[in-house]
Amino acid sequence: MTTVNTQNLLRHLPAIEKLLSTQEMLDLQAIYTRLLVTEALRAVVADIRNDILSGDHTQLPEHAEYAERTLQKIVEKIGARMRPVVNATGTVTHTNLGRSLLSIAACEAIQEAAQNYVNLEYDITTGKRGHRDRITEPLLQQLTGCEASTVVNNNAAAVLIALQTMARRKEVIVSRGELIEIGGAFRIPDVMAASGAILREVGTTNRTHLRDYAEAINENTGLLLKVHPSNYKILGFTSTPSMEELTELGTQRGIPTMEDLGSGALIDMTSYGLPHEPLVGERIASGVDIVTFSGDKLLGGPQAGIIVGKAEWIEKMRKNPMMRALRVDKLIIAGLSATLQRYLIGGAVAEQFPMLNRYTRAIETLHTVAAELKVQLQNLFGEKVDIQVSETYGQIGSGALPVETLPSVALVLETSDISAEILAAHFRSAAIPIIGRIKNDLFWLDLRTVYGREQAWIVEAATEVAKML
Repeated sequence: MTTVNTQNLLRHLPAIEKLLSTQEMLDLQAIYTRLLVTEALRAVVADIRNDILSGDHTQLPEHAEYAERTLQKIVEKIGARMRPVVNATGTVTHTNLGRSLLSIAACEAIQEAAQNYVNLEYDITTGKRGHRDRITEPLLQQLTGCEASTVVNNNAAAVLIALQTMARRKEVIVSRGELIEIGGAFRIPDVMAASGAILREVGTTNRTHLRDYAEAINENTGLLLKVHPSNYKILGFTSTPSMEELTELGTQRGIPTMEDLGSGALIDMTSYGLPHEPLVGERIASGVDIVTFSGDKLLGGPQAGIIVGKAEWIEKMRKNPMMRALRVDKLIIAGLSATLQRYLIGGAVAEQFPMLNRYTRAIETLHTVAAELKVQLQNLFGEKVDIQVSETYGQIGSGALPVETLPSVALVLETSDISAEILAAHFRSAAIPIIGRIKNDLFWLDLRTVYGREQAWIVEAATEVAKML
């Protein structure tokens, strides 16, 4: 039942057009479009009407408040949806948090390309049109020993166009143990079907022999394919042919070969204390026709799908009509070429690549960060939150070096007043969200990816959270 005062307030709600003509609203319309301001204002008036009906309003707002609330609605509607977060999950290359961080050189190259016209498809020497692959191809030739290369927007696209070009309407022989599914429902059988190739499974989940491939070859065989398991590993009673063996079989039977390396490494990771990953250059040296791998992950560049191998097949892929839909723009090429150049320049590689630096960060350094941060947070939370330092394990993530863990250090937060889920939600709601993990009903902040800037952001977030407790 509405009261007389409620009816009076509803009756005197200002008309939208009248509010739009006030100076405060005209000032907003000088910045934003009239349509956007009008839509936001309608939402504000609707909120006020609902508040009046629920008894929360005893008087109407001043005109300035309408403008303030309208501006707030506008910011909520069109404000930046992508913003920095602190990754304290323990997963270094986190797909949901944007995967790899780029080197300073790559960022500068992208900015330079973004702000200027560039010779993307223009040959300065001849004054004629050139191909965009010529920018990254010499670098990839030097780093991998390949005859030719091309770049598409991610590794799934690289696999797709390679399969379609090399084996459309033909059988592709692949081990059952390599029919993987990785993040985002990327399934080898589904990608193969989309490419028009025909899947021919051989062997078993844990054991596939060279003879399985040999016996499956027939007049409609188009390709022998090997796939890096990426996000899982079979242990125990296992067997699978090497790429060298498959390449030799393919050469003998006149069948092209291809390997999807997934992450793809250009340098020996064991020299940085990480497990061995097959090198792209080693695969090219084995004689394989085509190798596909990611531009980010272990390589440390922007997200891209890199295809290297025999010039014959690369040229056919360039002519594939699908290439125009999958190719990368000048920004990716700029960032990727700057990344590849870093591998050819002397100096400490780990210091040049943010991701490799995070993979190899010393445990002693993490303990130092933990000790500093614990003191800072304890001063803010006092007795409200118990904070402990704990050694733990993280992971590289995004399909790179599956099942391999990284020793790490975390702050473990516990409070008796609220659950770990609510505490985590409070940290996520900070101006710069802090993303940790919940384990054993405790809130964990893994510090492997936390540096000076991130440490300051955690303290700022904790300052906000402390006020809620």
